[in-house]
Amino acid sequence: MLLKAGFRSKLPRVGTTIFTKMSRLAEEHKAINLAQGFPEFDCAPELQKLVGKYIAQGKNQYAPMAGVMALREAIAKKVFIATSKEYHPETEITITSGATEALYVALSTVVHPGDEVIVFEPAYDSYVPAIELNGGIPVFVTLHPQYDWIDWQDVRSKIGPRTKAVIINTPHNPTGNVWKLSDLQELASIAEKHDLIVISDEVYEHIIFDGREHISTASIPELAGRTFLCGSFGKTFHTTGWKIGYCLAPKQLTAEFRKIHQFLVFSVVTPIQFAMAEYLEEPEHYLGLSAFYQQKRDLFNHAIGDIGFTLKSSEGSFFQNVSYEKLTDENDRQLAERLTIEAGVASIPVSVFYNEITNYQTLRFCFAKNDDTLLRAAELLGKVVW
Repeated sequence: MLLKAGFRSKLPRVGTTIFTKMSRLAEEHKAINLAQGFPEFDCAPELQKLVGKYIAQGKNQYAPMAGVMALREAIAKKVFIATSKEYHPETEITITSGATEALYVALSTVVHPGDEVIVFEPAYDSYVPAIELNGGIPVFVTLHPQYDWIDWQDVRSKIGPRTKAVIINTPHNPTGNVWKLSDLQELASIAEKHDLIVISDEVYEHIIFDGREHISTASIPELAGRTFLCGSFGKTFHTTGWKIGYCLAPKQLTAEFRKIHQFLVFSVVTPIQFAMAEYLEEPEHYLGLSAFYQQKRDLFNHAIGDIGFTLKSSEGSFFQNVSYEKLTDENDRQLAERLTIEAGVASIPVSVFYNEITNYQTLRFCFAKNDDTLLRAAELLGKVVW
């Protein structure tokens, strides 16, 4: 049946995501999928056993809307140890269906029609649709895909009377950059001056390299009091399919956040929440993650070192950007597709993370894979005729 005239898409510019497209293309051509950001390896057997334990105990009905208290308490303890910031598990921590839901609800809580939100691009692809679905207007601060520093004067120039919020991501997807303390201090100064809300995407907080430190918004009082801090266990524990995330925010903001959360998912899968709460009792389950992934980053970068790519080693996350400007003039979408079909290695063209069509001649590879997969991918890339 045809719809009557008058139906309008709320996201007319949005189609199937590049992650779905490239993963489908990889499957069609039996290519190694270094495009979509998911680990090739499984989560710890101990964590799997804990989920089974709580299923067997009958923890299979609705969890509390805000989340299982044991998990909220475990998160509060974990964050306090890392940042010295106390979040009250009853009134300031909410368990969500992954970080994507947390980010969407946070933006829905803040953004009214006509409000502007500062977005640093390249930006993860869920940010702008969430802003636009709530009637907001994204205002872009454009960074190079291998940027070294942020022009904070440019940020200030983008703020106007309708600016309501800023969304940030550190460690950053897709660039792999990690914000410095000076960056967060600049953000705090701007947010206080203009009374802005901050939405902070910190899902890669435990994947950070070369002795760097993840500086959370929670550790800066001037930011913590106005920030929705969004996190996820999917990246930390290799469980992206479980969709367990969380949002930390001051009591007043959390109360408004939960008004929306309750009508999106109400509550998140119960036995996994209990399992995560118990698993978090041992900090070594996540404190060794940086070393684990740094080895994979170094292995991959060394293996592709002679191909002719230009790269700055990722500072965090499990993504590595590479520039191919010395090899070919192709745009990144064309090259990503050609490498998938001809070389058998799928990547993501970084231009998709920008609002306007760009061609920085940069591809993003995910190195959250087994070592033999990374070495095989590098071997195949080395055989490409440029």
